Amino acid sequence: MPPPCDRIAPAPRTGHATPADHAACRMLLRNGSRSFLAASRLLPARVRDPAIALYAFCRLADDAIDAGGDGAALDALNDRLDRACAGRPAPIAADRAFADVMREFAIPRALPAALLEGFAWDARGRRCPDLAALHEYAMRVAGSVGMMMALLMGARDPVALARAADLGIAMQLSNIARDVGEDARAGRLYLPLAWLADAGIDPDIWLARPAFTPALGAVVRRLLAEAARLYAAADAGIAALPRTCRPGIAAARLLYAAIGEEVLRRGGDSVATRAVVRPARKLALLLRATLAAGTAPPAMAAPPLPAARALIAAAAASPAHIPTPRSLEERLLWTAALFARLDGRAGAEAGP
Repeated sequence: MPPPCDRIAPAPRTGHATPADHAACRMLLRNGSRSFLAASRLLPARVRDPAIALYAFCRLADDAIDAGGDGAALDALNDRLDRACAGRPAPIAADRAFADVMREFAIPRALPAALLEGFAWDARGRRCPDLAALHEYAMRVAGSVGMMMALLMGARDPVALARAADLGIAMQLSNIARDVGEDARAGRLYLPLAWLADAGIDPDIWLARPAFTPALGAVVRRLLAEAARLYAAADAGIAALPRTCRPGIAAARLLYAAIGEEVLRRGGDSVATRAVVRPARKLALLLRATLAAGTAPPAMAAPPLPAARALIAAAAASPAHIPTPRSLEERLLWTAALFARLDGRAGAEAGP
């Protein structure tokens, strides 16, 4: 088992990434996720650039697993992660940028390590017997990223991290619903096997000749209902983020949820065609996300998913990152939050 970050001798605390490295990360984003690119434009620069570096490392790791597909590829990625964690990144633009992000925002190794494990599950063609197993998979490949994004924004409270995990998992479920046919033609199946059995679908027979049926549509709708439940839970976490961060994350939430809505408009059929959110619809959702930035935070009392608990504990235990406020508004909000935190701690120490 690779050693955790705190057992690896760190390099001197200096930045590794150059402007050219960050440009290379942005190029990966332009050639990758259009939804993430659109949402990232609404993030403040102090979060946007680290988020793009995070995306670049994740994207290259996914590509490496797809190309290798064996234990050696995963071992090589874990070695790269160890080096980034220790401040001695591999000579790769994304690794240098990600190493800086891990150090600056105190991201625990457990989060990107979980992501790599999820990619390895993909390469092995692992299937999910039930919804709990699907949550475990989605937590690794997407919930971990949601939590890392939360850390970039200064959210370290376990309840807030639980909502970030909800959002990442919901977005992954939207992707799965959209890609049922595409995944099947590649020999992959992510729908819970228990749900397929309930619908009278034999997974191996269906994978041999993937085609849409009303029974399959019912399974896809069931998946999107679970995604909708998690999106609703995640809304509380988005509303509790720093005001300047809310539009970007709200945009990502709305854009990915719109993918599922498009699948539903097609009767749950994502086998014959692939659902796409049209540019005009994306623009409307981006505007909606911007206008909703001042929404007051609702309650966040929902318990975390069992699949998220271990990673939430790891993230909450890592050292807190205190971002440098930029605008006057951010400075006032940051100061108010600091006094509120100190006041809360004083009250807790004084007892009831």
